[in-house]
Parts: sequence; C-alpha cells; structure tokens
Amino acid sequence: MGTTQIAKYFIIGGFFFIIIGSFIWFLGKIGISFGNLPGDINVESSKGSFYFPVATCIIISIALTIIINIMLWILKK
Repeated sequence: MGTTQIAKYFIIGGFFFIIIGSFIWFLGKIGISFGNLPGDINVESSKGSFYFPVATCIIISIALTIIINIMLWILKK
C-alpha cells in the first residue's frame, strides 16, 4: 500500500468525521442530545445510580453501519 493510498483513506475518513461532527452539532442546536433519548435507561436510588443508553446505542450503531457501508462502496470504485 503506497503513501498516496493511505492519504486517500485519511482524506475520506476526515471528510466523514466532518459530516458526523456537523450533524451532531446541528442536533445539539435544535435541542436533540444523545444520552437523553426516550428508551435510555436511567435508574437512581439512594445507594447509587445506573445508566444505560439503549436508544443512543441503537442510533449510533445504525449510523456507523451506514457510514462504513458508504465508505466501502466509495473505496471499491
């Protein structure tokens, strides 16, 4: 693998990071924040607390699956 191929991977990866960051920033501006979605489990008691972001994990998993498939599709061309 040559240096130009590695550079291509970094440029494509950086492009997707910019898109993802912009999307998360935009969601924060309109009031939607990850970690506080309906479906996230948050149990608090006097002895401690437990938090598991079920809905957030599902959304991130779907988004990453789509992004990785798009990246693989682009790199196969």
